[in-house]
Amino acid sequence: MAANHLSDQTSPYLRQHKDNPVHWYAWGPEAFETARRQNKPILLSVGYAACHWCHVMAHESFENETIAALMNALFVNIKVDREERPDVDYIYQNALQLLGEQGGWPLTMFLTPDRDPFWGGTYFPSTPKYGRPGFPQVLSHIEKTYRDDPKRITNNVTAINQALQQIAKPNAGGHLSRQVLDDAAAVLVQSVDDRNGGTRGAPKFPQPGFFRFLWNAYKRTANTAYKGAVLLTLDNICQGGIYDHLGGGFARYSTDEYWLAPHFEKMLYDNAQLIELMVDVWKDTNSPLYQQRVSETVTWLLRDMKNGPAGSQQEPFGFAAAFDADSEGEEGKFCVWSETEIDKILGSDATDFKTVYDACAQGNWEGHNILNRSTHMDPLGDLQEMALRASREKLFAERQKRIQPMRDDKVLADWNGMIIVALAKAAVCFAQPAWMEAAKTAYHFVQTQMTKNGRLCHAWCAGTANHPATLDDYANMSRAALVLFELTTDSQFLNDAKNWVAILDAHYWDRLSGGYFISADDTTDTIVRPKTALDNAVPPGNGTMSEVLARLYHITGDRSYEDRANDLIAALTPEDPRASLNHPTLMCGFELLDQATQVVLISDGDDPALAALHRSAVQAADPNLIVTVLRSVEPLAETHPAFGRGQLNGSATAYVCKGQTCSLPVTTMDQLKNLLTPAG
Repeated sequence: MAANHLSDQTSPYLRQHKDNPVHWYAWGPEAFETARRQNKPILLSVGYAACHWCHVMAHESFENETIAALMNALFVNIKVDREERPDVDYIYQNALQLLGEQGGWPLTMFLTPDRDPFWGGTYFPSTPKYGRPGFPQVLSHIEKTYRDDPKRITNNVTAINQALQQIAKPNAGGHLSRQVLDDAAAVLVQSVDDRNGGTRGAPKFPQPGFFRFLWNAYKRTANTAYKGAVLLTLDNICQGGIYDHLGGGFARYSTDEYWLAPHFEKMLYDNAQLIELMVDVWKDTNSPLYQQRVSETVTWLLRDMKNGPAGSQQEPFGFAAAFDADSEGEEGKFCVWSETEIDKILGSDATDFKTVYDACAQGNWEGHNILNRSTHMDPLGDLQEMALRASREKLFAERQKRIQPMRDDKVLADWNGMIIVALAKAAVCFAQPAWMEAAKTAYHFVQTQMTKNGRLCHAWCAGTANHPATLDDYANMSRAALVLFELTTDSQFLNDAKNWVAILDAHYWDRLSGGYFISADDTTDTIVRPKTALDNAVPPGNGTMSEVLARLYHITGDRSYEDRANDLIAALTPEDPRASLNHPTLMCGFELLDQATQVVLISDGDDPALAALHRSAVQAADPNLIVTVLRSVEPLAETHPAFGRGQLNGSATAYVCKGQTCSLPVTTMDQLKNLLTPAG
């Protein structure tokens, strides 16, 4: 008997739909076999728990008995959490774009029983509006075409599948060089909004990978236009409405060009990337604003985003995926304020607060107020800032009494790898050992709770780890391991990275064309194994792996890692240099491989002088810095530029190497800082 099949799923997004009258299946053999047996097309709906328009379509259509009955009669209906199965989502997002449509969520695709796509869209209203047909009309038309015009369906399937196979094999043939990177930066900086930061127009996404590339370009070339673009963007993001000025953390994007009105969902990956970028920029600027935003965002993470078997505040824990945009069925309701509410809570302090945080009687967004400091970007006097902080604390305490947005409790290996890196870097930069402990706790959670039979799983939720790991899981956890190795000097992290890369090489590497597939060779429920280096909201796994392999090569001197990195870059660098503009993470990995600054520290035992040298090295502002600590008894590979070098007069000793050339040995923090500070 047909029924909704989602009640046994652990995904919060799928469980949101377990009581729908739609006879949903999860992605898997049962659904595929049902479609084949009944000779019905598949309706695939992909979304995620924090997605506002996913909720809208659910309320309008999937909770509607009449529309659900039509879906059940005509289709086998499959729900996918795109965060649980990013490989599935990637395939069908590409299929939609091949049909000439813009991708997004909710994704609505129509497939044959063999999972081949033949038509699709995103959000469809329940009745015709927004220039879109009503969903019932779409359903009837698609099913009729499937029954009455099989040749058209076959032609669509053939054309889309051929194109998907081509997408899975990127058109390589180009090469990267410092000149290519410099040319790309010169083009990309022209797309930056010179008033508000970010790229021009609306909506505005933070795009940390894009601005990380521009920051690296500034550090490489000393061109202050790149620095200015990054600082302008970060300043506006930090002071705009996209930032939660009461609770900390950044929303996913702004719907306008001023960073005022976000879609209010908070994603772990955005906050991880923004923390890391602000830390890297702070090393050069010492910006109090960035330090404050990092601290507030980490406070939010440690307060609201922990998740594990024993509860959110106890070990072991990883970090949850997201907070919803909606509460009580209304977007942003948890976050916005009326002037009356502010006046009542703050009393005599309300006037100054409203002036600084852009609150007024008519509101600045749909009759409500989104708190922001876009008109008061610069810090005020110490006493004024103290008063504003006290006001924020009062409003935060009152906001905590509201019904909170739903939290998506999934712990994702790739996103946790990203936040581990951010926390570890911030911990060292701002001398916050508790942040480092949180980073290591999350790392060990993924390593222990999310590993089965020696292989990572992609997701953990409700006590269960499931779904095969993707390239991005291994890439981001390997990067986290290497960052922790450099910052803590614990060699176990290095061993973990080597082991994870070995798994990638065995199960994900394309032996014919090079590069890593998103899914493993034993993940068999997708119609194609895609491969990409294009940056999106998160850095691509292949781009991240270019950095991982570069770090492994420089740390170990093992040329097999260098060869693999070069093969990966060659396999995924577009023939047309202009296309490289879409590959900033890959280009950053190439730069690290080609132009790394290596600091090798050598000492016997637990020498306090070694700790001081190490602290000086890891806080340097060079984005291409790699730090390796060796006990004097540990040999370097013969191919390493510091091979054969030792301590100076029995003291903890540092060497700074570029390419195959190393500096003379130094033994003091000042000497090392001088070597790591560019002339001029």
